[in-house]
Amino acid sequence: MNKHLIALGLTAALAACNKQSHTIVAGGPPDDANATADANVVLPPSIQSSKSYRCADNVVVYVDWLSDGKSATVRTDKAGTPTMVSAAEAGQPMSAGGGYSLSGSATSGSVKIGVPGHGSQSCKA
Repeated sequence: MNKHLIALGLTAALAACNKQSHTIVAGGPPDDANATADANVVLPPSIQSSKSYRCADNVVVYVDWLSDGKSATVRTDKAGTPTMVSAAEAGQPMSAGGGYSLSGSATSGSVKIGVPGHGSQSCKA
């Protein structure tokens, strides 16, 4: 009896298999299907330098200088949310809404930083 049940179970399992053939095609889509592949892609700037600055009123500010030379991120707390400041041209003072400003460069030892609640002041690395 057990042999018959096992044979019946195996037959049911084999009958459930899909016997259709599957075709797998290697390669990408046709050339005209991916029109965005030829578009000029500009990657976001990378972090060039990360520095912490102590300002005249004893506030510590963290700045990540970006490689485009005209933007940076500013944080007043090391684990805080960064605020992007930017300028139209490299080397110009950077700013963002809400009272954020940054003047200087990643290579200089002191910069001028403005954060909400603290006016623009000199800060040293």
